Amino acid sequence: MNGKYLLDTNIVIALFANDASVKQQIIQAREVSIPATVIGELFYGAFKSGRSKANIAKLEGFATANTIIGSGLETGKQYGKIKHRLRKKGTPIPENDIWIAAIAMEHDLTLVSRDEHFTKVVDLKRVFW
Repeated sequence: MNGKYLLDTNIVIALFANDASVKQQIIQAREVSIPATVIGELFYGAFKSGRSKANIAKLEGFATANTIIGSGLETGKQYGKIKHRLRKKGTPIPENDIWIAAIAMEHDLTLVSRDEHFTKVVDLKRVFW
């Protein structure tokens, strides 16, 4: 792997829960980024939580301290290609996860996720922490 990683929502949640293995892997990584889609999923969780003010503040601090990667034209092309391949194979995955995979592929990043459905995305570099 190239040491350049893109974190999925479940990995950021594990980091917030002080998962020692995730913390250790992040320390050893050369570069770590977060897709804007993941930030949106995390804010959704924060807004619906019973401790929304505290969770929103924690998430704002996290987002400010990290590199967030958004979507553009090339991301849209990657998304279209991925979704088309998945539809042809009859193996859909959640829409947000297609966007996350598209960002990873566009920027040649290794996606860190605990979601097995990412294995259905052809040519996606993925690791499980």
